[in-house]
Amino acid sequence: MEDISNVINLGLIVIDADSQILLWNNWIAKHSGINEADALNRPLEQVFSEPMSPAFLSALKNTLAHRLPVVLSTALHRTPLPLYNAFEKNQQQTRMYQSISITPIQSRLDESCSLIQVTDSSTSIKREKMLRSHSEILKKEATTDSLTDICNRRFFDAHYKMAVADAKRQKHCLSIFMVDIDFFKAYNDYYGHIAGDNAIRLVAETLKLQISRATDIVARYGGEEFVLVMPYLPQKIAEQFAEKLRKAVFNLAIPHINSNPFHQITISVGVCTGIPKNDDNPLNKADAALYQAKNKGRNQYICVPLCETEEYLEQ
Repeated sequence: MEDISNVINLGLIVIDADSQILLWNNWIAKHSGINEADALNRPLEQVFSEPMSPAFLSALKNTLAHRLPVVLSTALHRTPLPLYNAFEKNQQQTRMYQSISITPIQSRLDESCSLIQVTDSSTSIKREKMLRSHSEILKKEATTDSLTDICNRRFFDAHYKMAVADAKRQKHCLSIFMVDIDFFKAYNDYYGHIAGDNAIRLVAETLKLQISRATDIVARYGGEEFVLVMPYLPQKIAEQFAEKLRKAVFNLAIPHINSNPFHQITISVGVCTGIPKNDDNPLNKADAALYQAKNKGRNQYICVPLCETEEYLEQ
């Protein structure tokens, strides 16, 4: 049995009712740096130079007292014992991730003992972290526009429905901003698609920098068009914010020779703000306001109250 305990790839410790060590296999000796001779017949708590976790000590006490098995899962108890994968001089060591089970057993002399089994969970933890990281990357790719690194259309569509439903239910104001880069086709034709992509990235980054609340989002709606969703924003503040967006992009001073009369990249902004009711669709009305801003000369915003949009645009 001693030979078997020393060749298996897990740690084995047996203690008696007084916590005296009766078995200390090679695996434990290797990963603790403590030889069998230095561990046997000593209380477990006195063998290690570093403290064992309170959870492990509590579990061991319960097993000794009540003779019930205990499992310390890696999910909740990563490093109960001071065990390491390797011992290297002058290097800071990191404890091995462990999975531990404590089982009551009887000795050949019919004495109550406890068997402590320790397995190295480092590989499974690394795999778990890798899978979680991969999952987060996939989640980000599914909701983020690859060119601009802001929210994509898919994320916006889902978020917009929830934002409108919440505004209706809570009866709070919701502001939708539709933003379009002026004369962008002419920019692409003259400067090329690489320059066009760079311009879209710069505008997206600039728009994103203007928002600061966790409830606000900016998304690429398609091509050179963007959309912002901002709850709890009254009309006066929405107008000020629309002008802030326009100025921020204008101040980039990106040359655009075919944009008259400014000869630089500008944006037009359509804003719809109000408390949605019934079948109201603020997005459609913000888009109509954007169309009106372009018709009036571009490089400007049109902000309309949700309940008055149709009448406003007819003027």
